[in-house]
Formats: sequence, structure tokens, C-alpha cells
Amino acid sequence: MALKPDSYVVLNDGHKMPVLGFGTFAPPTYTKEQAGESTKVAIEVGYRHIDGSIMYGNEVQVGRAINSKIADGTVKREDIFYTGKLWNNYHTPERVRLALEKSLRDMQLDYLDLFLFHTPVEFKPGDELYPEDENGKPFFHYTDICDKWKALEACKDAGLVRSIGVSNFNRRQLERILNMPGLKYKPVCDQVECHIYLNQNKLLEFCRSHDIVLVGFSVLGSSRLENWIDQNAPGVLDNPVINAIAKKVNRTPAQVAERHLLQKGIVVLAKSFTPERIKENFQVFDFELSEEDMKALDGLNTNRRYLDLAVWSEHPDYPFHDEY
Repeated sequence: MALKPDSYVVLNDGHKMPVLGFGTFAPPTYTKEQAGESTKVAIEVGYRHIDGSIMYGNEVQVGRAINSKIADGTVKREDIFYTGKLWNNYHTPERVRLALEKSLRDMQLDYLDLFLFHTPVEFKPGDELYPEDENGKPFFHYTDICDKWKALEACKDAGLVRSIGVSNFNRRQLERILNMPGLKYKPVCDQVECHIYLNQNKLLEFCRSHDIVLVGFSVLGSSRLENWIDQNAPGVLDNPVINAIAKKVNRTPAQVAERHLLQKGIVVLAKSFTPERIKENFQVFDFELSEEDMKALDGLNTNRRYLDLAVWSEHPDYPFHDEY
């Protein structure tokens, strides 16, 4: 099927998710206001899928941007697909709905299109995003994945969110939800790091077999945030293979990186704060990569993560001990 700017995937609950999304995470070098301004530009350019999170700390500004574009007639609310995520300090069942209600309040929206567990790792419940114990280590907490999932199902039943899913979950963690007694709704997606060095082919295959969409972040590489990101990891956009293909098809390396995953059936999130780049990153629907180019890009996989979150590795639900 030819990909077009308004192409979407149909989720397992019948709702439609645009195949290309705009990521709103802003590194500390950018202000929350810049995240809002970039979101406006993204909507003007044609993005209809906006990806956010409580953890990004900018849902007020992103919500204002969306509402201003609704108010000026650029879009209607139903044209926008907004994804929110609940952070690790909101995993206890009674706090799941509180997180969703906070996002709705901050964004001044009546419902979210999609709400995800941002990670499977759980922190001590409370207002602190990064609670620490007396040794300065993450203060973990544990709730069974099935109990938190039930709380998310209840939010969907209450009409606060249309679709529910997960992020950074591995296959085993997805299976725990899929096999839980009394499962009402399957996760519609798993949002994970995905790029030429970590193509997630095995997880993609598993998700496909269960009608779960794979959504990729860090598709263009990653901001080099210390304490979060492997500082020695190679850059996606510097890769010679991606650059050679970009030259051949007369596109930017970023456009090739996005198109590669889109052609594999992965929903892509692209992030930028430069109006010109935001526009460029949306121009991926008027060219196609050959089978040969796709194979060359798939051949670059080394299962290398930018985001290893090793500081969380002692939590029983740390997702990256497993291969996928």
C-alpha cells in the first residue's frame, strides 16, 4: 500500500493512528515554550499524531499549541491523535487514573487518543518523578503488571482515553498482559527505541502476530543526554550507508531513516525544534526505498541501544535483560 501524508494504521481496537508522529520531548537546552511552538509548526506542516508524556513536563504548552490550532481552524480535535504516557511514579492502580486526569487537565482536553505506560519500571508512588532512597539510588516499588493494566483498562471504560498501550516493554512483559486472566483490551502498541542499529525485527514479528503496532522513537538517533544515553554510540545520521542511499535518492539521511521504518510497517516518531527540519522530516511520502536499499539498512543492525537505563537494572521489571 502506498504511503501518503494521511496514511494511518488501524489499531486492534478499531481506532486509527497516523503513521508519522511528532515527538515533543525537549532536552534541557530547550524551553517548554519551544516545545509548544514546535508543536504548532508540526501541525501546520501536516503532522496529526503528537506524542507526549507527563515526564516531559511540557503538556501544558503542548496542549495550548494543539488547542490554538483547533481554535484557528487548522484542525478539528478529531483530526489530532495525541499520545500521553504515565511515568514510573504513577504505577499503583489507584494512581493510574490520577496520571491520566493530570494530563487531561494540563492539556485542556476531554480525552486522550492513547495512553501508555512509559516504562515497565515502577518508582515509589508520589509526586517526585525520580525518588531516591537513602543511598541516592532509584527508590523502586513493585506492582504486578496485570494489576496496573487493569487500572488502565478502567480508564478506557471511563471514556478518558480511546486506546491503551505500553512503551519500552519486552516480549515477555507483553505476554504477561496478553495471557492475563480476564483481559479486556490488548495493548494497541508498544513504543520502543528503533533505528538502523536497533531494528527490533524480532519484537516487530512478535507484535505483528498479536496485532500490536510497533511505534519507534529515536529513529533519527538520540539527544546525548548524560546519565541516560550511551555517549559512545554511533550516530544514525552519520552512517555512511544511510548517507550513500540519501545521496542516491536525493533525500536527507533523516528522511531515509524514517522511510526505512515506515516501509517495514513501523509507526515513526520524529523530533526536531527547527521549523525547516520539522517540515523536512514530514516529506517522506513522495519517494520509496528499493528492496536492495531496505536490505542494506537492515544489515546495519547491531542491537545497540542509545537508552539502556542501566541504573534501573535492579528492578524486577527492567526490560532490557532480555534480547527483545
